Amino acid sequence: MDTPIDRKDIIDGLGKGLRVIEAFDDDHPRLTPSEAAALSGLTRTAARRYLLSLVHFGYADGDGKHFWLLPKVLRLGQSYLGAARLPRLVQPFIQRLSQATGETFNFSVLDGHEIVYLARSNSPRVISIGFQPGARVPAHVVTPTMPILATYTDEALAEWIAAHEFTAFGPQTQTDAALFRDAVLSARRLNFWVTEQQLEPGLRGIAVAIKDRKGICRGAIGSTMPMQNEGREAMVARILPLLQECAQALRPVV
Repeated sequence: MDTPIDRKDIIDGLGKGLRVIEAFDDDHPRLTPSEAAALSGLTRTAARRYLLSLVHFGYADGDGKHFWLLPKVLRLGQSYLGAARLPRLVQPFIQRLSQATGETFNFSVLDGHEIVYLARSNSPRVISIGFQPGARVPAHVVTPTMPILATYTDEALAEWIAAHEFTAFGPQTQTDAALFRDAVLSARRLNFWVTEQQLEPGLRGIAVAIKDRKGICRGAIGSTMPMQNEGREAMVARILPLLQECAQALRPVV
């Protein structure tokens, strides 16, 4: 939203409740009120009231000491996927890519330090590789991050890298911040990027940024596939021209 919001129109309680929900993650699937308070920046009393409210409305449950989220909370994310314009616009484009190549394609965006997958094509193959819409993955281990970050200014890129946690997920995961920055600058020069075995062994990904008519990055489209089926150069020659053509076709509509 470009128009500033008047402070008197902000409901602080809504933001605090959302912070409590966001406190739950892989490392914190169950939280006490004290833990929720520490993670959300609230007092223990306030965090406990928000947790009890989530239980009352069916978004969480508890045993008197710990609390955990229930599947109903997924409705919050599904509401976005169902209502958002961008994934619906991209879907037919990536579907045509799948029909032309036999691969599965995704559209994703960078949300803070995670890549969020918003759309996925249906591959004609029996077994397809890729993340389902709604999946969130640490940004440094998936291909779309590089072309998206390549659109950042040098200052914004430096700030992002300084704040990111480069956790290793395998022997090939890039955890060196300086080398990661070099890769982003290479992606800026090439206008695409290929990664190999950053998250799982034997997998390779390719992605390009999607920009609107003003040149603003709106996300990335890409594909992940087994490395043993095809050499890197052959894959790039087969997939990249179609990705670039798709990105160009999307520019006037996103």
